[in-house]
Amino acid sequence: MSKIIIKGGQSLSGIVKVSPAKNAVLPIIAASLLSKTPCLIEEVPDLADVRTICSAIEFLGARVEKEGAGLKISTPLVESNEAPYEFVRKMRASFLIMGPLLARTGRARISTPGGCAIGTRPIDLHLKGFCLLGADIKQGQGFIEARADQLVGSRIYLDYPSVGATENIMMAASMARGATIIENAAEEPEVVDLSNYLNTMGARIKGAGTKIIRVEGVEELTGSEYSVIPDRIEAGTFLAAVAVAGGDVVVDNVISGHINPVLAKLQESGVDVEDGEGYVRISGDGGLLPTDIKTMPYPGFPTDMQPQLMAMMVLAGGTSVITETVFENRFMHVNELKRMGARIKVSGRTVIVQGVEKLTGAKVKATDLRAGAALTIAGLAAEGTTEISNIYHIDRGYEKFVEKLKGLGADIIREE
Repeated sequence: MSKIIIKGGQSLSGIVKVSPAKNAVLPIIAASLLSKTPCLIEEVPDLADVRTICSAIEFLGARVEKEGAGLKISTPLVESNEAPYEFVRKMRASFLIMGPLLARTGRARISTPGGCAIGTRPIDLHLKGFCLLGADIKQGQGFIEARADQLVGSRIYLDYPSVGATENIMMAASMARGATIIENAAEEPEVVDLSNYLNTMGARIKGAGTKIIRVEGVEELTGSEYSVIPDRIEAGTFLAAVAVAGGDVVVDNVISGHINPVLAKLQESGVDVEDGEGYVRISGDGGLLPTDIKTMPYPGFPTDMQPQLMAMMVLAGGTSVITETVFENRFMHVNELKRMGARIKVSGRTVIVQGVEKLTGAKVKATDLRAGAALTIAGLAAEGTTEISNIYHIDRGYEKFVEKLKGLGADIIREE
């Protein structure tokens, strides 16, 4: 069992470069199944989730090769239509191969998905979209099977702006006959990035980043070279870490427009933020003001930053209120923060945080990906030593997390 061990109290300084976005690169890897000719993704983060989805598409017949910092993906033939449980149980994003498989081969059989246990994330919107595109869906024995001799464009209204459903339907519709209109679509930057990637392959997609996406189906897609956007959640995590620990850090490779809600909350908390061209500089002395947060679909405050900002608020001078509207079980890190001395009260989907003067190092466990990041942030400011277990969650979404923090001056090690 690997652990992260932190001795708190060190301020941070220097420059840290943000990796390509995990939540953008995963659907882009899945979309590469749509092409019979090779695709090159120019820079890909070395993450457990990336390795999982690469293993899944290799099982289907793709050849995945390292090409410098990137990946070359070739799928001249799809040899299997099934993504088994061993891949999908690790990461629900593996379900994103269903749309490309259905469009490419007319059949897909996928195990019901797993991933972080942060709440119910039903796949009914994905399946609704496939049905409206003309697929026949059957479920049973832990699998979902979809068949379609020819997908046909349709008007699809999403009851909720699900990122995964928007992406899966968009990929399937890219090779359907005729036009598809996706209404109440997710507006996240990762959706836009996938749309841009598909368009470089020859797809005809307009409106990504708005609530209405129009897809004009084409007969085939061809391989392309593509560079993935920076990871806005990783950027926000490092910004929160500096806000808590104090110091002066330049977070490089950032599209600041993607993290405007996070920057706004940091400024409300009394942190000095400089929004530059491709970077954000943050400085502070660790003295924080309370602020209220309500998570919302993009362009609202991201649920993936809620745990990290909670770790900030436990050290703010006053009372903060955090409301989680996206996932109903995203407060599992609360009890771990309490072990370090935080004063937090949970009431349904709302948390009341009463700031404390100090946290104390303790043995805690990462309950999910972003919870692990939050506990690391808390550990940077805590007195004494913090030991975080279950860090495989962190490995799913942060590339060289310990090394990057150590490079900023944190007293942090990874113990295998």
